[in-house]
Order: sequence, then structure tokens, then C-alpha cells
Amino acid sequence: MEENLGLRERKKMATRMALHEAAVRLAAQRGADNVTIDAIAEAAGVSRRTFTNYFANKEEVFYYRDAHRMRRLCESIRQQPAADPWTVLTGAASDLLTEAFAEADTSWLIQRRELHRDPNHLAHQIAAYTAIERDLAAEIAARCTGPDAELRARVLVATFMTALRTSVQFWLDNPDTSLPETFRKASAMVTPTG
Repeated sequence: MEENLGLRERKKMATRMALHEAAVRLAAQRGADNVTIDAIAEAAGVSRRTFTNYFANKEEVFYYRDAHRMRRLCESIRQQPAADPWTVLTGAASDLLTEAFAEADTSWLIQRRELHRDPNHLAHQIAAYTAIERDLAAEIAARCTGPDAELRARVLVATFMTALRTSVQFWLDNPDTSLPETFRKASAMVTPTG
């Protein structure tokens, strides 16, 4: 999907990623509450104004990569052929998690672990996942048939998101494990029957 972007969009994405990486690195070093927008902008080599052109606040920049991956997950689901909704969800997630696992290095894991453990950011994490859950439920509802299709889609996606969040958190706490394998195990534990 990114390969179809023009130069301008790729540059914007690179700026967002540079801001995100600087924010996460600083949060791991200082604690998220001790990081300012000015410090993030300086560490990324951009102005405060550039920061505010891309992000509304520092919490948003901390979770940019997660939100970006979730948007890609929605896009991947849209492109999947007609199939059982659970298979579509877990198949698309497995591909994305395999990519995330391959990209993760030790310093990134340490930084993410610190950020995910910060209780002051729990509300933002929940809000970000809730927004994605709504988008995914809309995508899956279009694939469900029969009575209560919308409700069934919401329950499927909520179950899926729980397995996904749990897998990521388990992996952050146990970095010697495989993220894709952890997700496969977790999703198998909650696979709908019938």
C-alpha cells in the first residue's frame, strides 16, 4: 500500500515516523510525562509547528505506529476475498504481526514496554483501540449474514481485538517469545464455534 504513495505522501509518512520514534525514545529515557512537544520536535529535527501539523498532542504521536498498523489492517481486510469473518481477521493480523515482529529490535521493545506500562497512557491506548474496533466492526459487518449481523460483527471484532491486545502485551512482557506465534495461540483459544 505504501509503495503506491507519491513522493510527498512518503515524505509526510517519514516525518510522522521520525516524530513517533523520537517521542517513544524520549519517553523510554525520561518517562512519558516528562517529554514535551518541543523536545520531541527537536529530537526529530523539525519545528514545533511541523509537529502540530502532523499530531494533535504527544499522546497521539506515541501511538502513531500502532494506529498506522491498525489502519493497514483495515485496508488488508477490505482487500481479502469473501471468507469466514474470523479467518479474514486473523489472517490479516497474522501478516501484519509477522512484519512487526521482523522489524522489532531490542531498543524498540524496551521503549514500547515502558510506554505500554505507563498508567497515564492507558486511556489513550483504550481510545485508540476502540476507534479501530469500530472501523473493523464496520468492515466485518459487511461480511456477516443473517439475523444480528451487526451485533455478531461487533462481538467477533471485540474478541479479536482482545486476542490481539493480549498477544502484543504478552510479547512485550516476554520478548523472547514470537509475536506471530503468540497471536496464533491466543486467537485459537477464542476462535468462535458456530
